[in-house]
This record gives sequence, C-alpha cells and structure tokens, in this order.
Amino acid sequence: MFSRYKKPQVKTAAPVKEAAPAHSTEAEPPKPTAMRRKQVSSMPARSAPADKEKKRKERLGEVKLELHRALLDNLNLAAIDQASEAELREEISEIASEALQEKGIVLNRDERRAMIADLYDEVKGLGPLETLLKDDTVSDILVNGPHQIFVEQNGKLSLSDVTFKDEKHLMRIIDKIVSAVGRRVDESNPYVDARLSDGSRFNAMVPPIAIDGSLVSIRKFKKDKLGIDDLVKFGAFTEEMAVYLQAAVATRLNIIVSGGTGSGKTTTLNALSSFIDDSERILTIEDTAELQLQQTHVGRMESRPPNVEGKGAVTPRDCLKNALRMRPDRIIVGETRGEEVIDMLQAMNTGHDGSMTTIHANSARDGVARLENMIAMAGIEMPLKAMRSQISSAVNLIVQASRLQDGSRRMTSITEITGMEGDVISMQEIFRFQRVGLTPENKIIGHFTATGVRSAYSERFRMWGYDIPPSIYEPFRPE
Repeated sequence: MFSRYKKPQVKTAAPVKEAAPAHSTEAEPPKPTAMRRKQVSSMPARSAPADKEKKRKERLGEVKLELHRALLDNLNLAAIDQASEAELREEISEIASEALQEKGIVLNRDERRAMIADLYDEVKGLGPLETLLKDDTVSDILVNGPHQIFVEQNGKLSLSDVTFKDEKHLMRIIDKIVSAVGRRVDESNPYVDARLSDGSRFNAMVPPIAIDGSLVSIRKFKKDKLGIDDLVKFGAFTEEMAVYLQAAVATRLNIIVSGGTGSGKTTTLNALSSFIDDSERILTIEDTAELQLQQTHVGRMESRPPNVEGKGAVTPRDCLKNALRMRPDRIIVGETRGEEVIDMLQAMNTGHDGSMTTIHANSARDGVARLENMIAMAGIEMPLKAMRSQISSAVNLIVQASRLQDGSRRMTSITEITGMEGDVISMQEIFRFQRVGLTPENKIIGHFTATGVRSAYSERFRMWGYDIPPSIYEPFRPE
C-alpha cells in the first residue's frame, strides 16, 4: 500500500539471528546472591511470575531491535521525510506485522501499540529519549552510558526505567542529533554542544573521554515561560520583592543575576525582562537561545563554535561588539563567562542602562570577585582599584538565585552596589531568604524578609514615577 516508502530492491528483511541469552542479560547487572535468596525465601509465590515478566521484557527488547533492523532494510529513508506521520506509522505497522509473523511472535494490542510507537521514535525521533522529551514534568535528562538515564522532576534527580540497548544504540542517537545541526562527534572530536529542534540544550561526550559509555545532558526548553506572578505563586520570592524588582528594571538599573548551575538564573532573567517597556529596542546574546522575551523590538543573536576545520567561530564577545553598533536601548547577555565581560561592563557604562546578564557565583560578593577574575582572564592589565571602580559604576544590582537542598529554587538575596569605599566595593543587602529549619520530609523551612535597609535608589524610583512605600523595607517579624 505504501510501497513508495520501501526500497525497491529489497522485498523482505533478512532474518536476524536471536541474541544469545548471555548478551540479553548484560543490559542489567545481576542482583547480589543475598538479595535473590531473600526474595525466593520470603516471596516464593511471586518469584516465578516476576522472573517470567523480566524475561518477557528482555525478549521484547530483542524483538524491537530486530524489527528496527528490518525497518532499516525495508524503508526508503530518503522518501520517508516527505511522508505524513499517519502514513509512516501505517507503513511501520505493516512491516512490523510481517516481521512478527515470520518469527512467530504474538503480541497483545497494548504491546503492539507500544512497539509501533517505539519504532516510530527510532525512525523519526530520538529513540528512547523521545518519551522523556515529551514529558512536561521532566526538566533535565542525564545519560550516563546506555543503561543509566536520570531525569530531574520538581528539582529532584531520579533514575528512570528508560534505557538504550547498548552503546552503539546510544551513539546512533547522538549522531542523529549532531548531524542535524551540521556537527560531528567521534574520537578526534569527543564532545559537542548543540541545540535540539525544540530549543533544548544538548551536550554530549563520547569514549574514550567518557570511560563507562557516552555522557549526554539535555536541558529541556520550556515552551511556556514562567512570569513574575508564577514565580511569586511558587514561592521563589515575595510580592514586595517583585514590586522592588519592577522599579529596578523599569528605571534602567544594570542587573546581574547570579547563581549556580540549575538555580533558575535564565528563568529569573526571563521574568525580569517582562518589566521592560515595549517601546525599547533589546538585543540578546546567548550561547544557546533560551530567552523568551515578549517585547516587539527584540534582536536575537547566538554565538557559534568552530567547525570541523577549527574555523568559523563566532564568540559572545564578537556578538557583543557588533551589538553595540546596532543602536540597542538594552543588551541582555544570556551568560557572561569570559572576556566578553569587558564589553558588557563598558556597554553598561556608556549609554546602555538597564542591561542584564547572568554569571555563576554563590553570593553577591562572590559575583563581584568573579567579575574581577574574568577581567583578569581577558588579559587586560588594569590596577585592582580601577577594575573595581569600573564594576561599581557599571553594576547596580545583583540578584542571587539558589537551588536549595530540597530541590526548591529561591531568590535568596537582592543586593545593591552603592559605590567604592577606598579600594573596596560597597554593597548593601535589601532582601534575603532566611532559613529557619528543616521538616522531617527534608523540606526547607524559611521566609523572605527585608533587611531594614532603605534602597539607595529610592529617589531614582520616585523620579521615574515608582513611589515605593517604605514599609516594604521593614524586616519580617514572625508571629
């Protein structure tokens, strides 16, 4: 019926020899003998069905691998790109039915439906990863070799039941991803950073650098960005802090969002950008495009790594230098991590007020030290006092984001930079998250509070029409 998707020179797939029983058990390491004895002695009636179910799953995995090989032999891979999903699923179903009939394998309706879905994902999608990518509750996918895939849900990592058949299966999916963006990964180039079609960040490192099998990390792209109201509702910060941040962004203070990996820096930056007026021209610079600005006048740029020949790289600094010539009102750099910090600070100091970026640091004071280190790494000889003077005049506000031990993400500190006192940058904390204790379920107990220090930019806020009541600076006093 769909013969145009089949290779004309091949009628049926050659039968594939069944894998030896020893090979089928390599995917899952054997349980300790003591554990097996305990299960047999305590639950003798359930051991046989459990063992039978395990063998059936292993057999289904082997069957799926054989059917995938049959599909590769039968499908015209050049023609299926033009096929609709319904047509391709029907063609896969027909080829799979023929192969199952030849092998004498009988599957029930649910097993057959799951098998067809898995085979479709192998042909058109990313194989076992496809189900995790479609799961909206999963924010990160971390692959440690073919048999161990961890996922992050609600800030907590857990081992999933999804696996690859072997290292070759995992490498085939990695090659499929990187080849789609014109990259390659092999022994001579063992690591790669790319972006999936939906915007998710993809990073992979393959053997021999990865010792126990290829390492893959996928930071999923959120289709629905979280706004300020959502973050307040989730407890990331309070309504009073949101009022203060709105005034800070609207009055064009230069803001740095600081935090560790996975602490929610990009989410916070996205939320802060919602306070920017729609009439302003904004240019964004990122390694991997993640920002989702809702303003009308937005120009997006993405840096590019070198090609296979080591040429054609476009660094964030190159993008930033060019952005300064494009008449921006604000510049937003997704993450500052190198020599582009010089151009970022100069942009903040030379008529691009209201610019924002993120850095990796554990506190506001550490963030300032990191800026100093990045300036030194850029190879610019500058006295320490001059360096700190540049930072203090460019940066107005440091927002600290943290992922706490229970997986929750909080805005743990909002700190203003007020100038220089001698050779030291003077700072004052306006809001902080105060930890009180821990519940038996390991949930953080705490509350947000103002420090009692009035903002140094209060007059600026008032002049711009943001008359913030003094009460928001009063410390929280629990009953």
